[in-house]
Amino acid sequence: MTAFKPEILREEAPPAFAAQCQGCELARQRHRVVWGEGNQQAPIFILMDNPGAREDKEGHPFVCGTRETLQLGMKEAGLELSQVYVSYLLKCRPVRAYDKPLAREACFSHLRFQLEEKKPCILLGLGNIVVQTLYPEQEADVKGYRGRWHAYEGIPSVFSYHPLAVRRRPVLMKYFVQDLKLVAERNKAGLC
Repeated sequence: MTAFKPEILREEAPPAFAAQCQGCELARQRHRVVWGEGNQQAPIFILMDNPGAREDKEGHPFVCGTRETLQLGMKEAGLELSQVYVSYLLKCRPVRAYDKPLAREACFSHLRFQLEEKKPCILLGLGNIVVQTLYPEQEADVKGYRGRWHAYEGIPSVFSYHPLAVRRRPVLMKYFVQDLKLVAERNKAGLC
């Protein structure tokens, strides 16, 4: 049996308005804007909280633990990488403390733009931050939202644990894969 080898997804360049955004303090600490990665026409839009480290010390791209766990879960659920586009609530990697609500509010218009532009058939939100940002009026958390379908702005949506949480608590992997299977089954059924 061979070991699982994750892939590096092709990154999409941010539009000029996003690359020049000064909407929050992350603009002063960022090295660059990370818009998203993967198939830009994918039916499945995966949303996480913020980008992490993307290059090693020498500047070469690498697959971090979050991406490795996500891709492993996708493989177990039968989801192809070609079927997904991965993006983030925050478009900049935080490198020090920042005003989180202000940063999320500033980046939210970018997310809305992406969803309108990409018109995904399925939204897969990963982590409590994503659930709480999309449903701020409710006492929302992944545990209460996972395992069933929801709708966000008319887009069929599933929520699950953040891959980093799954990595830290391996017992969550079975639930993570169950949620990814919901997405895979709908995608395979052609319900887009």
